[in-house]
Amino acid sequence: MQQVELTSIDGMRLDAVWHPARAHGHRGVVVQAHGINANMTEGGMFVRLADQLAEADFNVLRFSFRGHGDSHGTQRGMTIAGEMLDLQAAVEYMVDRFPGPLAIVASSFGAVSTSLSLPWLGDRLDRLALWNPALDLQRTFVNPELPWGKENFNVEQQKLLATQGFLMLDGEFEVGRVLFEEFHHYEPLKYLTASTVPALVVHGDQDTAISYEIAQHAAAGKPNTEFHTIRGSDHGFDTREREDEAVAVTVGWLINDRRSA
Repeated sequence: MQQVELTSIDGMRLDAVWHPARAHGHRGVVVQAHGINANMTEGGMFVRLADQLAEADFNVLRFSFRGHGDSHGTQRGMTIAGEMLDLQAAVEYMVDRFPGPLAIVASSFGAVSTSLSLPWLGDRLDRLALWNPALDLQRTFVNPELPWGKENFNVEQQKLLATQGFLMLDGEFEVGRVLFEEFHHYEPLKYLTASTVPALVVHGDQDTAISYEIAQHAAAGKPNTEFHTIRGSDHGFDTREREDEAVAVTVGWLINDRRSA
């Protein structure tokens, strides 16, 4: 793998790594979009996924969104709109340099900027894989229904947005006031279900952070979409075995082995 220079159109420098295809890259290009309070490794899963996809002859790009990892920007300054610009920079970098169809693998909150970018991506996007995607921002963050959301975005936490301008996510990531305001307005679920791009959704059925039922319902209502359940898994695929299952299903689906999904 090789470090690459990636800069968004508003001048944000993004930490990024390219995994060269094993041969000529005829299978195409894959861009990976991580979740909030993560980075371009996605806990190691994105590294293993990228290595396997490169071995299968994809050119793969991992990058950290602004305010994450070693990318520029602050946690409090991170916004959905900004992440859409970061994703745009990543996509344009890869499609300008390498041939073949484009696929995106988005994990958790990475599904937000990815889904909202679907109209812009249009026919350029050939495949979309989503891992436990955040699709309903109201039910996840504003009026949270699951334990993780209730712990991090309860009424007392939300009051901190007014008094100090941010709240702490998992005790380590500063969610800023503007990002939280965006949760009231953006509707990634609507953009996803309106798209006809072939998609794979992989989700744990014991997810305490992002709704399994919302993702399952979205997949059922979206054309050309497959849904794979990781049995017994909480958010992020909580054992190495479950992580490996998600990676294997995704690689198999991207190389057209539908039986593995």
